[in-house]
Amino acid sequence: MAVNKELLERYKAMKAAKLAQQGTSEHPKTGFAALSQTQTSTQTTYNSYSQPIPAPTVAPEQNQSPWQTTYIQDSNTTEISNNYNSQFTAPQSFMTPAPMPESTDIFSTPTSAPTSAPAQYQTPIQEQTVKKFALIGYPLEHSMSEYIHLAGFKSMGVNATYEILPTPPEELSDRIKYLRTNGYSGFNVTIPLKLPVTLFLDEIDPSSSVVNAINTVMIDPQTNALRGYNTDAKGFISAIPQDFALYGKTVAILGTGGAARAAITALAQKQVKEISLYTRNIANCIELADYLRKTFPNITFNAYQIDQFKDFSNVNILVNATPIGMSGSAVGYTPAEEDELRTLPNDALVYDVIYNPKKTNLIRLAQKLNLKYINGVDMLVWQAYEAQKIWTGRTPDFKDMKIALLENL
Repeated sequence: MAVNKELLERYKAMKAAKLAQQGTSEHPKTGFAALSQTQTSTQTTYNSYSQPIPAPTVAPEQNQSPWQTTYIQDSNTTEISNNYNSQFTAPQSFMTPAPMPESTDIFSTPTSAPTSAPAQYQTPIQEQTVKKFALIGYPLEHSMSEYIHLAGFKSMGVNATYEILPTPPEELSDRIKYLRTNGYSGFNVTIPLKLPVTLFLDEIDPSSSVVNAINTVMIDPQTNALRGYNTDAKGFISAIPQDFALYGKTVAILGTGGAARAAITALAQKQVKEISLYTRNIANCIELADYLRKTFPNITFNAYQIDQFKDFSNVNILVNATPIGMSGSAVGYTPAEEDELRTLPNDALVYDVIYNPKKTNLIRLAQKLNLKYINGVDMLVWQAYEAQKIWTGRTPDFKDMKIALLENL
């Protein structure tokens, strides 16, 4: 696959010193003990549900070909058109969503696009009015969002600021009031606030109806209304290489949180055949699996206990959607051991949604076993790219945004 030499050389030159110090060769540690340390949980584990939950299998429609993106981690980038539905729906309970019609696709129809921003934005004229944006969530000390978004705004000539605002769940109400009354145009939302924030929204875009989480909010300048979106699913799918076909594939997803739901939504829209969910809490996963079967009746959904041995011999795509391996207390751990990864077929794809560090121990093991792999860098940049299109109605330069991230990791 072609490598974007400009991007690679710029990154190498700016990050040589950091890369020289990066990495460790110590044996990866299984990460569920670390996950327990970083996430307090009083939920009960039910081992009696360790077998997959039976579900009807319906063959996917054959007349729909999957949309494949043209961006591969270090390949030339292309823009993906985005046509968010302008008709918003009233907030509804995320625990009992209505079934989604089989024909519904949250992704816009792709079109051919240039490898850089449109011509009218290539030599941007700086706007005079300063627009204010922010990220809320907790904790946020490792966030790279400020660098990504400022680079995107600069590429469009949008005069904007982007603040990192640590917000524990108990402070969410006060934070929303602050953002609404202090001239902010929009904000991003990360864990653990992606679901609680829905309680404060006036309108929810269809992009969030299946993922059941919000990561992008626009504040209407006239009415001060809050409109919620989710760009994680588009970010997830946009990072998968175009030569890796998704139609009819079997997927294993570690975790059932917001990142996992985004991955499920994106992969289901591409008509994968089967998705197995690995979770610490099977009881909660049963409800999720039932909802997914109603929403995507042509896909088989199974649930397994995550801390038991994982046999991936029939898996084409393995996705880590847990925080195991992330910078912080879980760094140095892996959600799947080497013996488990050895059960993957030789042509399988390992996708770790974690972006910091760029090379988690799961990715190191995939490299050791000569498996295809993707880290979370491109997913993070793509979802920010889509958020800026919502906020500004313009198209930022993806390459500038990615370079800004890599320079600061």
